[in-house]
Amino acid sequence: MNSPDPDASLIALEAIPDGGFAEVEAVVDGDAESLILHRDGGAVRAWLNVCPHAGRRLDWSPGQFLKSKDGLLVCAAHGASFELVNGECVAGPCRGEALHAVRVDVKDGAITLGMNGEA
Repeated sequence: MNSPDPDASLIALEAIPDGGFAEVEAVVDGDAESLILHRDGGAVRAWLNVCPHAGRRLDWSPGQFLKSKDGLLVCAAHGASFELVNGECVAGPCRGEALHAVRVDVKDGAITLGMNGEA
């Protein structure tokens, strides 16, 4: 399991617009990973930046994510659509699967990797 420095900031909360996304790199379970961060007010959810359908990144350009008019995260490669609470795929080729959640915490305006890195 991951043993992050609890004070090591991934990104400042204010760097992500409310309702928006950011991509950051972090070490999760000993591997360097790309993470998707989604801000909802003062809360942040994170997932590995890997679509369960084909194992590709979800961003269409580094750090640029598609959001549907219904508020779903959309995979740029094959159009799979994920809800933003649990990362569940609700439409597209991986319906019923989910993004791999990673625990993050917000402390003093900074987003940090949560203990164990697991949601």
